[in-house]
Amino acid sequence: MKVKELINAINANVFDENLKAVYVSDKAVEQQKPRYVETLNTFGELFGFDREVCIMSAPGRTEVCGNHTDHNNGKVLAASINLDAIAVVSKNEDNIIRVKSKGHKMNVVDLSDLTPNEEKYGDSTTLVQGVAAGIKELGFEVKGFDACTTSDVMGGSGLSSSAAYEVLIGTVISYLYNNGNIDEVDIAKVAQYAENVFFGKPCGLLDQMASSVGTFVTIDFKSTKEPVIKKVNFDFSKSGHSLCIVDTGGNHSDLTDDYAAVRGEMEAVAKAMGKNVLREISYDAFMAAIPELQSKVNDRALLRAIHFYNENKRVDRAVECLENGDFEGFKSIIIESGLSSFTLNQNVFTPKNPTEQKLSLALAVSEEILKGKGAWRVHGGGFAGTIQAFVPNDMLATYKKAMEDIFGEGKCYVLIIRPVGGTQVI
Repeated sequence: MKVKELINAINANVFDENLKAVYVSDKAVEQQKPRYVETLNTFGELFGFDREVCIMSAPGRTEVCGNHTDHNNGKVLAASINLDAIAVVSKNEDNIIRVKSKGHKMNVVDLSDLTPNEEKYGDSTTLVQGVAAGIKELGFEVKGFDACTTSDVMGGSGLSSSAAYEVLIGTVISYLYNNGNIDEVDIAKVAQYAENVFFGKPCGLLDQMASSVGTFVTIDFKSTKEPVIKKVNFDFSKSGHSLCIVDTGGNHSDLTDDYAAVRGEMEAVAKAMGKNVLREISYDAFMAAIPELQSKVNDRALLRAIHFYNENKRVDRAVECLENGDFEGFKSIIIESGLSSFTLNQNVFTPKNPTEQKLSLALAVSEEILKGKGAWRVHGGGFAGTIQAFVPNDMLATYKKAMEDIFGEGKCYVLIIRPVGGTQVI
């Protein structure tokens, strides 16, 4: 369809079922329509209303269990969420990709030059270039297109707005030129490749995989080259709960050392036992070695190692609960995960500023409200930023008000687990 035809069709409810397959509820579908129409109009104004267009989507993600385990080849459970990046796209004959994202400059990539350049590290254009290069290396067709994108995945929220963007570009190329035949795992790996090699940012595969695959997904990083990826079939919409992400504020800019210390201390334990990462050492061997390890590493490193081993076990248990439809058991594991992050991994506040504990406060208030009914834990890297809570729907208004009374209006985001990853919507 051409731009105006598609706008009219969306407003006439022609594509409601397409939208519902992605956004789940009728209310969410109605909320999405103005956003889709706005992006279509922006595309028309930039590239022409007479163009044939389609619309793609890629979601943000939430880490559900497996806090600070992936960097030591551990296990994680993550899920796609209903916040997403969307793209209105149309083929062109120029061998050039043009992507205009709302609020950002136009990214322009000449497909005749797909070589990484260190001088351009940090430029968002390189993400587009890297995804195109990675897909081409896999042997798929890559040609030019024009696109307008917009995203409601909040930057800095731990919901992985950059991964959603990378997966969106890969999804566009898959559907526009390869009949949607590029495997979702390959798209995730290409997205990681783009961020590592072209953008210059070292990152794992978790964010991209959760965005690309969709719904709940568990990943075992025992082999970082060939991680074991499994989609977990659980219909979150029938759980009677909402997923809340609470932004407590706080500045991440001076926390680099804190994040690095979590990984560094876990690896210090492994190296003291002659290995590179904890996953190469059995739990029993580690526990037996604690007496001699005390003279080689600090006490916090040992606590963080205990967290690592038990968190891997919790991921397996959480997956089992979801697969068996045991949401109550799942919630108890989430609470355990959060407590371990607080007491053993110690990433809920920074020791640099021990009197500022917004995450601790959010978790404490969450426990007061949700104890015996919901679940709560630190979200993402920790030290500042966001917590995660699974809230019974009949308590949602109470919980949301309490969080926003403390942390500010609009700081409690009510989400759902999205049933699909990167996809063509229309």
